[in-house]
Amino acid sequence: MASPRFFAFVSRFLAPAAVALAALAAVSLAPAPAAAQTQIIKLATLVPDGSVWDKSMRVMGAEWAASTQGRVSLRVYPGGVAGDEPDLVRKMRIGQLQAAAVTTAGLANIDPAFNVFNIPMFFTSYPELYATLDKLTPLLRQRLEAKGFVLLAWGHGGWVYFFTKQPVASVEELRKCKMFAWAGDDQMISLWREFGFHPVALAATDIMTGLQTGMIDAYPTTPLLGLSLSWYRMTPNMVGVGLAPLVGGLIITKTAWARISEPDRARIMQGCARLENRLEVEVPRQDTTAVDEMRKKGLKVIAVSPANLAQFRGTADQFANGMSGIKVPPDVLALARRERDAFRQKNGGGR
Repeated sequence: MASPRFFAFVSRFLAPAAVALAALAAVSLAPAPAAAQTQIIKLATLVPDGSVWDKSMRVMGAEWAASTQGRVSLRVYPGGVAGDEPDLVRKMRIGQLQAAAVTTAGLANIDPAFNVFNIPMFFTSYPELYATLDKLTPLLRQRLEAKGFVLLAWGHGGWVYFFTKQPVASVEELRKCKMFAWAGDDQMISLWREFGFHPVALAATDIMTGLQTGMIDAYPTTPLLGLSLSWYRMTPNMVGVGLAPLVGGLIITKTAWARISEPDRARIMQGCARLENRLEVEVPRQDTTAVDEMRKKGLKVIAVSPANLAQFRGTADQFANGMSGIKVPPDVLALARRERDAFRQKNGGGR
């Protein structure tokens, strides 16, 4: 449609009748204004329906719709209904999904740099993790974007522990277990075997079936997930030493992101920041509550002696060295170590 400046120009030089004719012509020839098109973002995830993560994402979706006046709408598909994390990444690549909330298993399927968060016992506390994550985020965003994805927010999942059918208090006892390992991660499976463990490759959506059939008798997860999915009923023992933080991310394809206007992107990022903050507060608190709740229902937290703890840490160091250059790019691991150690030195933390 012609601009107001155009009509002002015309009114100065043409007779009133000519102005009327020009205005009439402009209106009749202009296309009808198109209705605002809603961008529907289909987001899939493994998090359980009704969990803190699921509820937080739905709140975020409502914030997206409100702040963009309905121009961006979020549909959440929780509970693994769209498949395991490698499936979600594949469906994003072919356009069936636009977004996903995945753990580092899914993120590492896109870029191996995210395997730095899968190194056992690399971090010892949330403050240490967050300080390191802040320094790594620009690099990780860049690596994701080079592969066609945009990182919208980190999704903190809690601290991972081993849950087992039989009590486990040492590395040697853990080696006797049939452990869940993510299907498709052949390099990590080989590394577990190299260090004397017995990994069993399964999709995460098949863990309960694996427990019921005896294919596996141990798996790593967070207390909150163990409670939410009732897995702990099949594995009533939890090794009393944390393995690693469960880091996750909310990602969207660059194709879908490009369809959203710049102002609306800013509004979406504000909603994502609120999601991240909510999870930072809620998940650690609910993890603690989950352990207490499972204890009431029969869970035993198996104490680990100082000598056995030293063995766990020594084995974790072997994994870190074995993963460098194979699972984790050496420069990413070096950066993570430097920032983690700088935090420890400044705060007197660490081992």
